[in-house]
Amino acid sequence: MPDAPKSPALTRPDGWSIVQRNRPAMISLIFLVAVVLIAFTAPFFLPEALKSTSGGAFLPPLSKGAEAAVTHFCGTDKNGQDLFYRLLTGAQVSLGVGIVGAIISLIIGTLYGMISGYCGGRVDALMMRAVDMLYAVPRILFIMIFIAAFDSVFKDWLDALRLWAQDCQWLWLEGAARYLIPYSKILVMILSLGLVEWLTMARIIRGQVLVLRELTFVMASRAMGQGGWAILTKHLLPNLSTIILTYLTLTIPAVILDESFLSFLGLGIEDPAASWGSLLKDGAQVINPIESKWWLLAFPAALMSLSLLALNFLGDGLRDAFDPKSVD
Repeated sequence: MPDAPKSPALTRPDGWSIVQRNRPAMISLIFLVAVVLIAFTAPFFLPEALKSTSGGAFLPPLSKGAEAAVTHFCGTDKNGQDLFYRLLTGAQVSLGVGIVGAIISLIIGTLYGMISGYCGGRVDALMMRAVDMLYAVPRILFIMIFIAAFDSVFKDWLDALRLWAQDCQWLWLEGAARYLIPYSKILVMILSLGLVEWLTMARIIRGQVLVLRELTFVMASRAMGQGGWAILTKHLLPNLSTIILTYLTLTIPAVILDESFLSFLGLGIEDPAASWGSLLKDGAQVINPIESKWWLLAFPAALMSLSLLALNFLGDGLRDAFDPKSVD
């Protein structure tokens, strides 16, 4: 006899189906994909006149360039640089910092939390007390000290790598090192952000592992002689994947905000490179009650706010879809 069909009320749809029915999450996902695609592809197709400085400083949006027949859709800044092009390159930096910094924090936090929760006992207590002490350190102060201490060292290392590659006639390596030198501070910032954003993730993972390690499949794995590392990687980590994915989307905006704040203070990326934070700093410097260059502040703030809002909506949608305690 054929099996009786399962009751729809007892069948929970998969997580992706739930996300698809979440309109804010889907709109956010489409918006973020569009921003990433445009930011990383459109600069290659823009006219060269928009990628360099010009004599037309502080041109309002939709103005024609003085030296070339090009339209500045978002206006120009104090150096005559096209703001639309700088928004795209700034998006590359800010989104790159957010993604890479979040991944670094997730790797550290996941490993730390899994080891702490699985070991338990005194090891868990000692590791969590270390997390509590790190929480007491001001995050921004740590990042500022880290950047001040290692920025010049990293820049000298890149310059030495460039000279060595030039002597060896490795043009690709020389070009890569030359390209990364202006971004040395942002690379150090990525590492420092990853080193401070993992604390909350470690606590979340540790709490989940404390529950999972008492379940039957973990006890059966121990009885079969599997080691602790095999249990962590083969059994516990797959059960934590949805939590890790959800927290990734919520960590990215936190890292972007930290980078923007530091760039706004002048501690982030250096000219001529740009990020959303440095663009906001440039826009805030020219705001005055007599003649406001509003576009220099409005466009970066709007793009950054919409992207952060979309990331938070997407993170909420993923949490609702993959949380086993949620209901339709």
